[in-house]
Amino acid sequence: MIASLKGKVIESHLLQVVIEAGGVGYEVHIPITTAEKLPPPGNEAKLYTHAVYRDDSQSLYGFVKREDREFFKLLVEKVSGVGPKMALTLFSKLSTKMLEAAIISGDAKLLSQCPGIGKKTAERLIIELRDKVGKGFGSAPSPPSMPSSEAGSMDDASATKFQDAIAALTALGYKITEADKSVNRAITKLGPSATVEEIIKTALNP
Repeated sequence: MIASLKGKVIESHLLQVVIEAGGVGYEVHIPITTAEKLPPPGNEAKLYTHAVYRDDSQSLYGFVKREDREFFKLLVEKVSGVGPKMALTLFSKLSTKMLEAAIISGDAKLLSQCPGIGKKTAERLIIELRDKVGKGFGSAPSPPSMPSSEAGSMDDASATKFQDAIAALTALGYKITEADKSVNRAITKLGPSATVEEIIKTALNP
């Protein structure tokens, strides 16, 4: 099993990257949120990867952060009807932090805004993952830069504040992905004890 890949970026596309390591070029499927963080071709990059084996194919999926890979594995291995392509769609629209908050708070409407994710699938994600996300997932703790609890998962209060801040920014005209990034930056700067009002103010005036 290939758990991570480090090497030179040979080709970089919106949903795919080719990384050369040890003289071998590895084709890796990635979400848009990962593509945005990769350096230009010719530079070195590291991805945390998950391999999916089928009877007629082998595919490699990569993420810049370990917790993104762990959440991806959780989606494809624990939720019926969700495969790698659908999971990548979720990651291309929402960050891990936002996905976690939506599942904890039961926000099926937000999840169903992702292309290909209908209301029933969104509800199934919430039902099948809420207890797992609430207790933390994966074995690796969140890095210090993540605005989450030390256990690697938000509690209900933190999830509610995150969602309220997102809702406020989208009401002001922000796109979901822009609001997600702005709120994440604000929480990282202020810390988990910040109020919703402080988060929104900092997100609007970084």
